[in-house]
Amino acid sequence: MAVDKSLRIRVIGLSWLAILIVLSACSAHSASSDSADSQRAIQNKGSDTLVNLALAWAEAYQVVDPNMTIAVSGGGSGTGITSLINGTADIANASRQMKDEEIAAARAGGIEPVEIPVAIDAIAIIVNPQNPISQLTIDQLADIFTGRVTNWQEVGGNDELIVLVSRETNSGTHVYFLEEVVRKGDPENTDIFASQTLLMPSSVGITSEIGRNPRAIGYDGLGYITPEEKVIAVAKNEHSPYVLPSVSTAADDSYSLSRHLYMYTAGRPVGAVASYLDWIRGPDGQAIVTQLGFVPLSQE
Repeated sequence: MAVDKSLRIRVIGLSWLAILIVLSACSAHSASSDSADSQRAIQNKGSDTLVNLALAWAEAYQVVDPNMTIAVSGGGSGTGITSLINGTADIANASRQMKDEEIAAARAGGIEPVEIPVAIDAIAIIVNPQNPISQLTIDQLADIFTGRVTNWQEVGGNDELIVLVSRETNSGTHVYFLEEVVRKGDPENTDIFASQTLLMPSSVGITSEIGRNPRAIGYDGLGYITPEEKVIAVAKNEHSPYVLPSVSTAADDSYSLSRHLYMYTAGRPVGAVASYLDWIRGPDGQAIVTQLGFVPLSQE
């Protein structure tokens, strides 16, 4: 995977806890408001998976339109969607689709949310490099993260207790992992994460725990993987091939745990917001997706 290391390091080096890139102080407006054509400021909030991309896009777009100001902050997909509903964000970043109750809340406030795919991400299963395990099935991962399997020896590893690491519940990545791994994509399944799971507020927390603890297992977006983490090959079941996450395996759907990343607006985007989103989805914006280790949208 070809990644522009200088860009990635410059962007990822900003802690998400301190991320508030205010290219100029501005107030939020509805993307569909009458004043949208003259809007020169955009408030962009939400997914921590998307925040590094959003920061890079905002920085690059200043070259395209120096008069545009874009404020980017994280906090999780739920935070971004709530901000869109209460009118404090023009664009909500989300690493999951909006929930039915969120759509209902938006409509109750007179907002019709519009979903705009902006990139594709692969969720990597990660362990400490000292862990001898190199591959797992979805069934094994579900057993591990629900607590049905608690010792690495049960899945071919060392005789050691497993330490579970997850993003916190406000994270869209947490929701995706719950639905697609813990519950194995079954809408009737009500399994939840084991009570002993360590909930981390950011990718930094996951990386820190995995890097220091040979017994730990967690998950993170492909664009956030570091040399301190070992990536596990995943199979849909015991009869399927084990596949490592990469730009190519996520793009061709051979890797099981890939998903779209979204931006949401309050109504059909127009004016400055529409121009910005068109640029993000175009060749220049998608080139940055590739540089940061995510998967670009098809340009067909």
